[in-house]
Amino acid sequence: MTNIETLPTEQRQRCEVWTRVMGYHRPVSQFNVGKRAEHRERRHFTERAALTS
Repeated sequence: MTNIETLPTEQRQRCEVWTRVMGYHRPVSQFNVGKRAEHRERRHFTERAALTS
């Protein structure tokens, strides 16, 4: 992995993060201060596939 291209600072843009809250998708940037703090503290996990018989 020595062939990595990096964009100049002026070509970069912020990535907008969306999440699902109470059945609705909203950008994290629109959260209030408390909800943003809660979002930062979340623990992410991957659920294993359900077993079917």
